[in-house]
Amino acid sequence: MDMRKVGSLEVSLVGLGCNNFGMRIDEDRSAAVVHAALDAGINFFDTADIYGRMRSEQYLGRALGSRRDEVIVATKFAAPIDDDPSHGGAGARWVAEAVEGSLRRLGTDRIDLYQQHGPDANVPVDETLTALDRLVRDGKVREIGNSNFSGAQIDEAESASQRDGLARFVSAQNHFNLLHRAPLEDVIPACVQHGIGVLPYFPLASGLLTGKYRRGEPAPEGTRLSQLPEERASRVMSERNFDQVDRLRGFADERGHTILELAFAWLSAQPAMTSIIAGATTPEQVTANVAAVDWQLSGADLAELDALISD
Repeated sequence: MDMRKVGSLEVSLVGLGCNNFGMRIDEDRSAAVVHAALDAGINFFDTADIYGRMRSEQYLGRALGSRRDEVIVATKFAAPIDDDPSHGGAGARWVAEAVEGSLRRLGTDRIDLYQQHGPDANVPVDETLTALDRLVRDGKVREIGNSNFSGAQIDEAESASQRDGLARFVSAQNHFNLLHRAPLEDVIPACVQHGIGVLPYFPLASGLLTGKYRRGEPAPEGTRLSQLPEERASRVMSERNFDQVDRLRGFADERGHTILELAFAWLSAQPAMTSIIAGATTPEQVTANVAAVDWQLSGADLAELDALISD
């Protein structure tokens, strides 16, 4: 497994997204996925306080058990965890409270990468960074990151950290894949400029880049898209996306690879790429995700892909 740096942390190129834990799979199945990831060489586990109504952190912590010190654990704060409006956001009070809840649920004494789950228009970024800096100084958090920030918001946070001598974001986690390339417009350039690692989520476009979905057919029972509201699922399973998938499948087939392998290979070749966060509900999915990064695309391959999906 290729290892890459995000701040002071060394993480596996393929990470495990734990958003399915406590929502799509129970604790035993979650543990099986975690153990498969460990066996496959994955050392980066990404969760959030809201995943599975806070069960994801619990399941992950218990599954890691005595192997906690072998891995990098990332979690997130800011999204509301319940109906209490004070239990969310990026204000200093909630940052201090939220981290204690995550530490307790994970059963650990520190969080390796603590990420702001999204921008908070009601809180100045320097207030959030000051609160996060305190956590770093106290040893409760090793590094901090952002998620769902724009390039301009990343720039603003970096300026505040430099100006006030505060801990700085070392990672940016955004929706990014072959079918959703918007981060290339502003987020990726900002990350390159500031030396920030990119952590893409939804690398397989909610499963569309696995090849398991077919045009004109309902999503197979039990898949992610089958469990989404019809409006959201239809946006993913659009005619335009299926046209793109058909072209991408043809590109992969010509080279003796699957479209899933292409999705990972393309992401791994993008600037500032650090760890590709892929969710899984079975050990077999973990194995397939890890094997997918063995394919290294050439410059000519990347240029051809850009032409294929630029319309």
